[in-house]
Amino acid sequence: MVKQSKQTNLKIIPLGGLGEVGRNMILLEYQRKILIIDMGLGFPEENMPGIDCTIPNTSYLKGKSKNILGAILTHGHYDHIGAIPYLLSKIGSIPMYASPLTKGIVLKRQEDFLGQPKLQIKEVKDGSRIKLDPFKIEFFRQNHNIPDNLGLLINTPVGNILHTSDFKFDKSPVNEPPTNFEKLKEIGKKGILLLMSESTGAEEEGHSPSEKTIFENLDKIFKEHRGRIIAASFASLINRIQQLITLSEKYGRKVAIEGHSMKTNVEIAQTLKKIKAEKGTFIKIKEIDKFPDSKITIICTGAQGEGGAVFMRIANREHKFIRIKKGDAIIFSSSIVPGNERSVQFLKDEFHRQGAKVFHYKMMDIHASGHARQEELKEMLRIMKPKFFLPIYGQYSMLIRHAELAESEGIPQENILVVENGSVLNLNQRKIFKEKGEVPSSYVMVDGLGIGDIGEIVLRDRQNLARDGMFVIVVVVDRQAGKVKGSPDIISRGFVYLRESKQLLKETRQEVIKIVDRAAGSGGAVNWTYVKDELRNKIGKFLFSKTKRRPMV
Repeated sequence: MVKQSKQTNLKIIPLGGLGEVGRNMILLEYQRKILIIDMGLGFPEENMPGIDCTIPNTSYLKGKSKNILGAILTHGHYDHIGAIPYLLSKIGSIPMYASPLTKGIVLKRQEDFLGQPKLQIKEVKDGSRIKLDPFKIEFFRQNHNIPDNLGLLINTPVGNILHTSDFKFDKSPVNEPPTNFEKLKEIGKKGILLLMSESTGAEEEGHSPSEKTIFENLDKIFKEHRGRIIAASFASLINRIQQLITLSEKYGRKVAIEGHSMKTNVEIAQTLKKIKAEKGTFIKIKEIDKFPDSKITIICTGAQGEGGAVFMRIANREHKFIRIKKGDAIIFSSSIVPGNERSVQFLKDEFHRQGAKVFHYKMMDIHASGHARQEELKEMLRIMKPKFFLPIYGQYSMLIRHAELAESEGIPQENILVVENGSVLNLNQRKIFKEKGEVPSSYVMVDGLGIGDIGEIVLRDRQNLARDGMFVIVVVVDRQAGKVKGSPDIISRGFVYLRESKQLLKETRQEVIKIVDRAAGSGGAVNWTYVKDELRNKIGKFLFSKTKRRPMV
């Protein structure tokens, strides 16, 4: 447990995003005053069946609500804002600071969570300055793949900290101004004690593709294709959605937006003039058959192969208004989130089988990551010239590679720290170091309405069920005699098909009778917990000996 003492050092405590992609959340603490940066969710891993998402563990903040100055939200992607509805129920309502688009996305999403406290969100923008004593924060615009993304210059009692947010250096973006290098150089001249820079692209060589390149490649598809164009992307990739709308208008196509989150984000972005469309461009999805195929673009969710999303319903022929036909062009305008490869491959195969032409980012640049690659990360280091460096937001290998880049740019190795979630760092003018103690940072899993009530045991049970199935034994025992009455009933789900396993069933019933008769003894005062445990363990071993699989009994 980390001791609370009067600080002369600034504490930096990552609760998520270090050693993983997503679940981003960092605390800055000085003399018990706490500033939160981002409150993001993470995608469940393959070994988390039934889990909707993961969120940061905020046990460290328990009982400290009065010490929290507020939360700074860098931009509107869910890995930076998605945990807000879940975390506020734990830490209470706190002031939040966000750009107009980020604020709009957060407020709209909050409508899906009934009974939550009203959010206190104050708008900030490029050039805004706020004071949350002892911190002063200046906001500056950073290019990403969503508008209104803000980096942070944080003046603290020990010196200036720069938090890059997610970023890329794009000299020819679409739908927003290019990177303001003069502004960045001006910030760098103020003297940066610590640079906290995102690391998602640290293992990628060179420079990230410009959105202009993506636009040109998408233009080729629109120019050459005469059938319907059905494009899927993340609902939060506002700039990509704008590109698809602009190209549709250029080639005289109507646009139908499909998918709840996609419709919501487009609506918010239009209100804030972050998405622009001519009058009459948008049509309802049920109207697509009123126009020639060459005049239709459908923009929807589900490029990651999510079960209930629009793309999956189209692929499974379950969508009410869309059936794939020969001549359709399918565009996957996003990269694949690790863990979703099989689902995405299923979609590609199904669309091909149904006669569509499929385009994806491995064929041509129709998706640009919003994350800086090595040359951009090095350029940020050269501009800021920090004394200390902390790579953030990325898998551990990405953090390590980013640290190596920093060292190659002249930052001494002893001034670079690579840490993971739960670490407690101390920073002052002279040094940065990691405390021995850590704060809780384990996954908090969200399953439907349950938050944090899915532990390791439940998860392990789900993994076992998914792998080997379930075997239910119903047996009636004479309490007085301690003997089985009649024949035990057996129910199998996901293990064996009973009608084709009659011999196994017969032998299992015989084993059940022997185990119960032996464990229950002569009746009377029977330890029924012991009987059930014996039955569970021995039948489990018996079934494994027969099938080399051990279902949950």
